[in-house]
Amino acid sequence: MPNTTPATIAIVDDDQALRDSLAWLLASVGLEAQTFADGERFLAAPVTWQVVLLDVRMPGLSGLQVQQQLADHGQSAPVIMMTGHGDVPMAVAALKNGAFDFIEKPFNHQQLIDSVQQALALAQQRKQRDLSMAALHEQFNALRPKEQLIVKYVAEGMTSREIATQMALSSKTVEVYRQRAMKQLGVTNAAALVRCAVALGVVAPLNATPPP
Repeated sequence: MPNTTPATIAIVDDDQALRDSLAWLLASVGLEAQTFADGERFLAAPVTWQVVLLDVRMPGLSGLQVQQQLADHGQSAPVIMMTGHGDVPMAVAALKNGAFDFIEKPFNHQQLIDSVQQALALAQQRKQRDLSMAALHEQFNALRPKEQLIVKYVAEGMTSREIATQMALSSKTVEVYRQRAMKQLGVTNAAALVRCAVALGVVAPLNATPPP
């Protein structure tokens, strides 16, 4: 069954017939697309895209240059590079630079739809991750300064007694502050509290292997 959830997909290619064909194909499975004849017009559009279908070789800015500008501006939409047979090395370079996939022309319709659907799933995962991190930062910022400091000390491996000595508090007060912090951050144990601290950048993650 077609996916009936609209999605904002950009199609950037200098071939109008191809743009129209791709827009029609995506519309046939319930996906909304906007088309652009070149990278300059695409980059000027005030839209946050969910997926970008990007031709490697175009007049003006190349697909690789457009991809780089997206990255420079912090745009995280998955990019699917569209390439002619002779442009595969360029598409591989795009993959190394963070592109999601590349598809050779002429397209296999089902392959393209599958790639777009997978890219949309990735975009949704990124959106949920960003929302979760924004909520976590908001929760942490709502803590009192002493509670934030206790989260940091716990994540650094200090015991309640050590924290109490460091902060000139009683161990009981440290426990009260720690419990408040855990409740505010929505965690129920010290391990989860440490993971939150690492995700927030309160402490640096431990290296998997020690440096030589």
